[in-house]
Amino acid sequence: MPDPSQDRWGERLPRRLGLASAIAVLVGITIGSGIFRTPAVVAERVDTTGLFVAGWVLGGLLALAGALTYAELAALFPRTGGLYVYIREGFGSGAAFLFGWAELLIIRPAALGGIAIVAADYFWRLLGVDGAVDLAALPMSLSQATAAVLIVVVATVNYRGVHLAALVQNVSTVLKVGALLALVALGAALAPQYPLERIPQEAAGPALSPWSGFGLALVSIMWAYDGWADVSFVSGEVRDPQRNLPRALVLGTSAIIVIYLAVNAVYLKLVPLARMPGSPLIAADAAQIILGRAGVAFVSASVMVSAFGALNGSMMAGSRIFFAMAEDRLFFRHLAEVHPRFQTPWGAIVLAAGLGVAYVSLRTFAELTDQFIIGIWPFYALGVAATFVLRRRRPDLERPYRTWGYPVVPWLFLLSALYLLGNYMVSEPVLFFADVAVALSGIPVYMWWIRRQRRT
Repeated sequence: MPDPSQDRWGERLPRRLGLASAIAVLVGITIGSGIFRTPAVVAERVDTTGLFVAGWVLGGLLALAGALTYAELAALFPRTGGLYVYIREGFGSGAAFLFGWAELLIIRPAALGGIAIVAADYFWRLLGVDGAVDLAALPMSLSQATAAVLIVVVATVNYRGVHLAALVQNVSTVLKVGALLALVALGAALAPQYPLERIPQEAAGPALSPWSGFGLALVSIMWAYDGWADVSFVSGEVRDPQRNLPRALVLGTSAIIVIYLAVNAVYLKLVPLARMPGSPLIAADAAQIILGRAGVAFVSASVMVSAFGALNGSMMAGSRIFFAMAEDRLFFRHLAEVHPRFQTPWGAIVLAAGLGVAYVSLRTFAELTDQFIIGIWPFYALGVAATFVLRRRRPDLERPYRTWGYPVVPWLFLLSALYLLGNYMVSEPVLFFADVAVALSGIPVYMWWIRRQRRT
């Protein structure tokens, strides 16, 4: 086991990820399932092309504002757990525990399940089989069963070592970015163009006010952009972290914005906005317009690789939060064990995999994605707020990087988070308060755990 004294910040996991791997983690997790599926959900919730495009632009700016702010925190505390550490340093162990509790019961299982379902859907699309077909022997759909298997596979990869997980991440990231760029180039050069049009109300689903519909659309868009913060969870395994982490956050997020806007421009060119809600596997449908059946096979294979890479990265990132909690003695100590041979947090990986399999067996894609965003955004906001707290309380700390545009950029993020969460609370109150109740149920658990620790 590595000697913690050899690491400036006391990390026990080896620092084996360079700048390229750190960017690959961010890009690989972000470009997973969202850009291939959520445009159809967004089109159900807005009724004009202007709002559709504005949502993707605003979502990108929000992700960049978060990345610029987290770059300061990542350089300040390059520790395993990332956001968990920032909340702990800014607001104490109780707030950090609530994040870990929400990550355990809401956030990470929903992320793993949502990504895995998309990978499974495109796998069966490639084979010409409807993934929603029920299996007689299983209490779940074919896609859900396949998704559960994929979660187990990526858990095994991560269990075997960060080198293997990083290799999978790097290769899948190169392939998925290449496939998206190819789709953009072919779409721009070969595709017919449809006039931009308004969605008829009957095609758009239930009537929504423009603000409410746009807010719900933004929830889906932020699922597609989510991943910009996940590289912080593996900060304890990044080499030269005070230099590489800010670069990875800013460069990776900026690249994502450019790619997403280009891909959505091609989607709009190939699939009229009015038809987009009926095209859940929109990437495959767009490719079919350009290249026929060969296009469907190409994109389906590309999305499989993309989602598998994102699933791998999400497993890598999420398990580190449970590891960090256990290191702080806020969770079972066995989860802080490092595998003697593979040098991985094996117990945390097994826990994350088990939860992911359980959730993917019980929830649909839309339920999982909304649950994830509403679960994690309050803590994203808390992490950004920690920047203000730490600037005031601990001005003496070494800050190799300072947030560009401070304090305007962090404040814009916080105000946008308030709008996003407030609109969802009004539009979907039952789901919103269910997630809040689950997160707040961690308060008595934390109090019990602290009393237990004091006794022992």
